[in-house]
Amino acid sequence: MNTNPFFAAWSTPFGAPPFDLIAPAHFTPAFEEGMRRHLAEIDAIVASPASFAGTIEALERAGRLLSQVSGVFFNLNASQGSEALREIDLALAPRLAEHGMKVALNPGLFERVAELHAARHTLGLDAVQMRLLERSHLGFVRSGAALGPAERARMSAISQRLATLHTQFGQNVLHDEKEWFLPLASADLAGLPGFVVEGARQAAFERGLDGHVVTLSRSLIDPFMTFSPRRDLRKIAHAAWIARGAHDGAHDNRVLIPEILALRAERARLLGYANFADFRLSDMMAATPANVAALTSEVWQAGLRQSSVERDRLQAEALADGLNGKLEAWDWAYYAERVRRVAYAIDATEVKPYFVFENVQRAAFDTAGKLFGLSFEARPDLPSYHPDVVTYDVQHEGAHIGLFISDPFARADKRSGAWMSSYRDQETLDGPVTPIIVNNNNFAKSSPALLSFDDAETLFHEFGHALHGLLSQVRYPSQSGTSVRRDFVEFPSQILEHWIAAPEVLREYARHHETNAPIPDALIDKLLAARNFNQGFGTVEYTSSAILDMELHTHPDPANLDIAAFEQEVLARLGMPSEIGPRHRPAHFQHLFAGGGYAAGYYSYLWAEVLDADGFEAFEAKGDIFDPEIAAKLRVILESGDTRDPMELYRAFRGDVPKTTALMRNRGLVQFSPSHPCRFAGMGA
Repeated sequence: MNTNPFFAAWSTPFGAPPFDLIAPAHFTPAFEEGMRRHLAEIDAIVASPASFAGTIEALERAGRLLSQVSGVFFNLNASQGSEALREIDLALAPRLAEHGMKVALNPGLFERVAELHAARHTLGLDAVQMRLLERSHLGFVRSGAALGPAERARMSAISQRLATLHTQFGQNVLHDEKEWFLPLASADLAGLPGFVVEGARQAAFERGLDGHVVTLSRSLIDPFMTFSPRRDLRKIAHAAWIARGAHDGAHDNRVLIPEILALRAERARLLGYANFADFRLSDMMAATPANVAALTSEVWQAGLRQSSVERDRLQAEALADGLNGKLEAWDWAYYAERVRRVAYAIDATEVKPYFVFENVQRAAFDTAGKLFGLSFEARPDLPSYHPDVVTYDVQHEGAHIGLFISDPFARADKRSGAWMSSYRDQETLDGPVTPIIVNNNNFAKSSPALLSFDDAETLFHEFGHALHGLLSQVRYPSQSGTSVRRDFVEFPSQILEHWIAAPEVLREYARHHETNAPIPDALIDKLLAARNFNQGFGTVEYTSSAILDMELHTHPDPANLDIAAFEQEVLARLGMPSEIGPRHRPAHFQHLFAGGGYAAGYYSYLWAEVLDADGFEAFEAKGDIFDPEIAAKLRVILESGDTRDPMELYRAFRGDVPKTTALMRNRGLVQFSPSHPCRFAGMGA
């Protein structure tokens, strides 16, 4: 036990995890000890009289070892991955869920919390403490603590089973993404830009292969689908992409989804809700499925009409190119790029040489500096878990405020997609604790590493989440950083995307990788003019997934769903164009089924886009995207975490409720949708 780094104080600068000392064998005993200590702390709280300090604040202190171990394990499992870590994850998932429910359903603990909640207006609490007490009480109720013994036992069993199913689902997707690749012969490279060829070479090298391969990393398969003139190979790649998690056998997610949905529905019914969506949305800004449907329907109809215009244009281009027959889903990206070149005199190969990863990363850092006074200094002396990873000391006015870990490149054992997470959250309950934040991306690794403009926006998106964690200024851990309602958490990330598209930022940081020459103004103009191109496709692709999410989580009998048939029925009812598929098919929809975070909440990106498009107009109205007054108001949102209601925070920042007008304009859908104030203004009230 003495050699386990989790059982000793870390002497690393800023309390950074000693990755060089941590091995897979350390995790299980550390988790077990963390759970034992946590339960002992809970028993001590239950044995004490109810008081805010002795109950609510004591709960905030409880489980620190377990939180530390969890922070390291789950981040390493996603970012680094190994068979050993995946085995631990699968074995521990139900045990950790059982532990969590022992705490959440402890009758004595809930009795004390409920007693305080009933007397809350007599306790002399400040506004932050009042919100913490009310949210803590609500959390216990939503976990089932107010139910009878039999119902509490069932809630615990459901939680354990879901933990296993979520873990299996994510591991199945990773298996398919890791195992599949498409070898490319020399002749197959014809027509591919140099950065795609280099990415395919690097992907082969990482797999111990000679030559070139296309993998299911989005940063590689997307440009392949965009530039490869080989329709046969595009069809093969597209089929593999949409089939992730949908193969007969041990890694088939289609058999897991009905059980996941049925267990969620049962949990909701135990708590008095008609379905899981009703349960989930009752504690979201959107409040009800009807509000979500109103938003998605408006955007869907506008996107559908725009996509039909785009389809006709692409079909004409395909016919002119000699395609005999109908445009298919594996043709869209290829012909969209051809049309873009003609319509805007621009193509991705012209733009990409100006987006060097290191420069885009520096642009994000400098944007944070101009808006919020932050600086970032690389610390190669700190332990790291992979050579690609760089850790930065984040400072404000010369004082350390946190660590930022950048993990930018795709790897075979790394989870797909892009995400922000934390190894440690900010708090001041017993003295200052600074955050340790990580950004993961899956950019194709090459020399130099060149990003698409979409990649650059993704980097800024995840960095917006990172700033939400780094700038947090709260007392209590459970209110820290991104611990906000799911349909508000995407606002800081999405509003930051606007800065990488600002001409003044592009002129400074978009520099040619060979000459260091700044991107020409004429190319900036063409790049920005083309941003609304293909937005019908993007809107339909995303919104169909959001609608499918709500349909799945409001279904009256999910246990007996044939997932493939149900998906096709919903898409047919929507009028989904056959040339466009949902962004996420159910069998690889990790937002929904590799965890519960976005279940009945995938619409959150769209709702946050209403906020971010409306919110960025505040800077535009000032004529200065770095206006200090507006930046200070935005910083309040990032600092506040969950200490205030999100709509209250937004109104204080913007001065009014959000409107959909800016979103429709940004997506180029104004002509397809009526212009009016946001009819969702009641959200978050």
